[in-house]
Amino acid sequence: MIINRRTLIKGIVLLCLFYSLSACQLVKLQQRSLSASLTDKTQSILTRPQLSDATQNTLLLSGLKIDQCISQPDQCVQTLQQKLTDNSEQSYAAASEIYLTRALQLSHEKHCDIPLSQIQHSTKQNQCLDQVLTLLDQSIRFSYAYLFETQYTPQQRIFDQRQTQVRLFYNVALSRLITTAYLRYQFTHFPKQLLINQHRYSFNFDDYPELATTDIQLLQSSYNMRFSGFYSVNRRDGFGSEFVLVAKNKQPLNPNYIYDPESYYAGKENPYIHTARYLSVTAVAQPNGKTSVQQLLKDAPLEIQLIDPFRYDEVKVAGQNYLLTANYSAPYGLWLAENNLGGTGYKTLIDRKEQLSMPHLFMLEPYNPNKKIIIFIHGLASSPEAWIALTNDILGDENLRKHYQVWQVFYSTNMPILESRAQIYALLKQAFAMHDPKDAAMSDAVLIGHSMGGIISRLIMGQGDIRQQAVEAINNDKAHDFIFSPAVSKRFVFRPIDQINRIIFIATPHKGTAYADRWFTLALRKVIHLPSKFLNAAEVAVTEKKIDLQQMKNSLESGIIENGPSDLSYQSKFMKMSQDIQPIKGLAYHSIMGNITQNQDPNKMTDGIVPYTSSHLEGALSEKIVQGGHSIQEKPEAILELRRILKLHVKQHPLP
Repeated sequence: MIINRRTLIKGIVLLCLFYSLSACQLVKLQQRSLSASLTDKTQSILTRPQLSDATQNTLLLSGLKIDQCISQPDQCVQTLQQKLTDNSEQSYAAASEIYLTRALQLSHEKHCDIPLSQIQHSTKQNQCLDQVLTLLDQSIRFSYAYLFETQYTPQQRIFDQRQTQVRLFYNVALSRLITTAYLRYQFTHFPKQLLINQHRYSFNFDDYPELATTDIQLLQSSYNMRFSGFYSVNRRDGFGSEFVLVAKNKQPLNPNYIYDPESYYAGKENPYIHTARYLSVTAVAQPNGKTSVQQLLKDAPLEIQLIDPFRYDEVKVAGQNYLLTANYSAPYGLWLAENNLGGTGYKTLIDRKEQLSMPHLFMLEPYNPNKKIIIFIHGLASSPEAWIALTNDILGDENLRKHYQVWQVFYSTNMPILESRAQIYALLKQAFAMHDPKDAAMSDAVLIGHSMGGIISRLIMGQGDIRQQAVEAINNDKAHDFIFSPAVSKRFVFRPIDQINRIIFIATPHKGTAYADRWFTLALRKVIHLPSKFLNAAEVAVTEKKIDLQQMKNSLESGIIENGPSDLSYQSKFMKMSQDIQPIKGLAYHSIMGNITQNQDPNKMTDGIVPYTSSHLEGALSEKIVQGGHSIQEKPEAILELRRILKLHVKQHPLP
């Protein structure tokens, strides 16, 4: 077949034209992974070292260079507003991120990276902090304008990814502004107002009145707090910035051992009752009164509301209610981390320095008159760390958190159990007496004890008199005068606390344990001594009877005044005397125990330390056996059972 030359040339031209046109094609399909696509949509300067795609596109449309915008944010934002007059939302959102980006950059520079421990600041350092505060102020104003001062309401944009980003810009900018102001001015309590580049911020304490007079030891954002040892950090995403505030400890501890604290602290504050110092705070900033968007972006005064997220779930902003940001675990985690309670618990057994002789009561949140109280008492060689899983679970469960507040008892477990019971009893009585008896919190409290703490809980809520048995056990001619003296009698006469009406016993050796008599525990018991402070205080308490306690010391230690681990022996005189002190009639109580065997025979079940026959208590409303060892309170199955009981308690005793 012969091809015409003209036809051939025509074909070649068309072919070249086809290839040249295809080479100029600008849009081509590229398949990307779902994760990469979602990442591009969600990330911003808060999650990567560059602006969000939305802000970059806004700058591109306005003909602005990214680096120049970040280094000169005022000029950049002014240009944006001039060029995007038909889309104020776009410019406000971009402006909030640009100002925040520059503030974050400056914060990492040498003159702004200042430790809280540094008291004196140089002029350059203060100038840098002032620049950061000015930038954060602008970020807050533009993000607020985007969220509440445009034609679309937050409800209309509820599923919009850009709104989520800008809400986070606002939350982080406000968080940084408050912590930077705290660093810059080193205030020890919240000031009435802050002036930031002649822009006025005032503080509102209506939703957290305690903070108006709180002396601040530390104020720190909790956004980036993470704690080892927690299954999870329980928090809620919403509107506002989250903080942990640590209040100064006002009351110094008495170095002496107080043998009769009820009398000694009558009518005065007991320093061993610690009101909450590690506080969860959420802050929200908004205009104080009606203002235009122009005034907001220029110099309108802003008010910072300080809110207790344990009391409030929502905050009113621009006339509407919104879910409030909250972090429930951070204050609890910081308290545990800073005080090393777990290590201290072990040291108290052989505490030669006697740093912990008196028991302590810690309230984990500011007292709330409308929430029931849970009291935790730990076991031998332990501390409030024994309750991490359960306490954090309560903080994370909305139902439990709304109905309960937590008190933690910390005591030295080398003391005689009778003495620990008497001291903790007095501590709880005084803690309840601090509040109005008409408060809903002053009834239906729940007491939870693990191991030795369970024995103490039973004796706190028992009724009886074992003074005569104690006299016979001591076998000394001065024993009667000693036991029946007013201060000592309190150790052997048992009356319940009216405000408590439920106990949960966990792995409790009500009848003692043979584990306390094994060779290695016997060896340990020999190096565990009663604190001399306790013995000296006991001697002073009975001086009116002219009893020489030192002459009775051998009789006492071979009788009823032994250290805590020795008391746990099923052969101890304490255990034999105290077994008949049972929870008062009508009191609701439950038992949870572990079983490391595969056997269901009651005579063979044990958690490795406490046999079932010792932890079983007749009359319990429920009894739950969980597969596991002695620290059974950490097991998920045990936590679920505790949650069930606590929710049952609320149902049976609803708040008014």
